[in-house]
Order: sequence, then structure tokens, then C-alpha cells
Amino acid sequence: MTRAAVILLSGGLDSATVLAMAREQGFVCHALSFRYGQRHGVELQAARKVAEAIGTASHRIVDVDLRAFGGSALTDDGIAVPRGRDAAEMSEGIPVTYVPARNTLFLSYGLALAEVMNARSIFVGANAVDYSGYPDCRPEYLQAFEVMANLATRMGVEAKNDDERVRIQAPIVSLSKADIIREGVRLGVDYSLTWSCYDPQPAKDGPRACGGCDACQIRRKGFIDAGVDDPTRYITG
Repeated sequence: MTRAAVILLSGGLDSATVLAMAREQGFVCHALSFRYGQRHGVELQAARKVAEAIGTASHRIVDVDLRAFGGSALTDDGIAVPRGRDAAEMSEGIPVTYVPARNTLFLSYGLALAEVMNARSIFVGANAVDYSGYPDCRPEYLQAFEVMANLATRMGVEAKNDDERVRIQAPIVSLSKADIIREGVRLGVDYSLTWSCYDPQPAKDGPRACGGCDACQIRRKGFIDAGVDDPTRYITG
């Protein structure tokens, strides 16, 4: 019997690795990405490439206009993406790149698709180790959403055993960025296809990563710590 799963695929390093992990576990994967008004919309091009390279049964891109609310450096042109922050600064509080309720919205869309596809697992690339302080990446949040999912859906309410319950799968939530990269390398993930930068910079050969935002710095350090060559095209350095 084949098992279906929904994979929240941003086009970034983490979600690409999670897709490869789900594939290795034998899931038939239905990828779900979002055009939510993010300034780094180039990540959707990466998501398409990743879905094709790793292999998915389907890939949907859904429009959710979070620019209508703003409140984040990723969706509000009036808020600058911070650059050049050191590790101590990145670990203090919730940064302006946090998008209000983003993961709750994305997981809810994933839950709707899961019901339609009869998929009992929703995979998400949330990480609570090398992350930027987002409250909706913590294990306790993901556990709470799973409880809600089983209370709010027909497949959850009608589940006859644990195998039929909805599962929020976050296999990299406790891994360091270096460990995520090592796992991806083992699985054959082509990280040159992925995109992490929050503030893409124009270049003659196409957008390049800024190299200084939190996401770029965390990515760079991850490759260094993993002892793996970083294939990212940065505008500087």
C-alpha cells in the first residue's frame, strides 16, 4: 500500500532535505509551495527545480497575499531586511523577518490538501536549532498543531487507530544546519538548486544571494561546519 504525504516546499535548503527524507521513507510526495508576497519570490523557481529533481507526484503553488497585512521584512517594503548581524544578535528575540502566522497558514493549507489526497503525514522543514527565533518553528508549536489537526478534520476524527491519525512530520527540527546538509548530501540533494536568501540582489547572470542576511549567514556557516562546498551564488564574498 502506497503512503501519500504533503511536503511544504519553500525551495530552501531545509525543505529540500525534508522532501528527500520523505522520498527515502517511501512516501508518494505532493509538494505545496506558496506565493505569499515574499520579496524573495525567486525561491519559487528553486522549489520547482527541487520538486522536479527529487521527484514529486504533484507540485502546487498557492497564492496567499500576506502583503495585505505586512508586518514583516519579507512582505513589507517599508521594513528592511537586516544584514551583518552577529550570532548574538540573531539569537536575541524574534526578528523582523518573522512573518505573522505564516506557518499556521501554510500548515492549514497543507492539512486541507492532505485530506483531499488521503495523506496522513504533512512534512515541514521547521528547525529549532540553527534558526532565526521564529515561534512557529518550535517542537511545542508543531505538536499543538498536530493535536488541532486531529480535532478539526474528518480523517482525524474518524481515525480508528494511530496509523490513521494526522502526523506533522518535522524530521530536522532538532538537527544543526551542518547535520541537515550532511543528511542531504547522503540523500543526493543538489543544494545548488535551493534558495535561502531573504534579500536577493540583481546581477547580470540572474539573482544572487546577498550574503549578509540571517538566512545567508546561517546557510554559509552550515556548509562550513559540514565540511561541504557551498554552491550558493552570493553577490559578495
